[in-house]
Amino acid sequence: MTSPTADGLPPRASEPVAASDVTLEQVRKLAQLITRELSDKGGGHPLFSLLGPNHESVPLPTDVLALMQQLLAILASGDAVTVVPVHKELTTQQAANLLNVSRQYLVQLLDEGRIPFHRTGTHRRVYSKDVLEYRARQKTDRRSRLDAMMRESQDAGGYPELE
Repeated sequence: MTSPTADGLPPRASEPVAASDVTLEQVRKLAQLITRELSDKGGGHPLFSLLGPNHESVPLPTDVLALMQQLLAILASGDAVTVVPVHKELTTQQAANLLNVSRQYLVQLLDEGRIPFHRTGTHRRVYSKDVLEYRARQKTDRRSRLDAMMRESQDAGGYPELE
């Protein structure tokens, strides 16, 4: 885990964090509890709160609880989580890591204008929101191409040899 900054707040971005083998079962139970509470309440206000060190209780807003649900579900599946603010400026290597591509390929995407960037001196920098928007566009495009391929296959009679 990362240590707090000078103002006492956590850093603006973190290294990947995964649940340890010791805490994995607790994470799973908490994820299930929050998921059940959010689905049972529908549009209501879930009754979750944090208990502070002096036993002060602070209710958790629904949007914070929904974010916790997503984080816990990812951790419960065994994956690690990285928190990156939307307006965080990334290096080309960090952006490439976020997209799971090589830095050279990312630079090519930048040069082609597929992801906006700016320069800090001679170095390219990108905002995490732009990288995430590109990733979402790619996912949507990939899904629509797969759907088109499925329709073409069905129109051509599918795969009779598998029937």
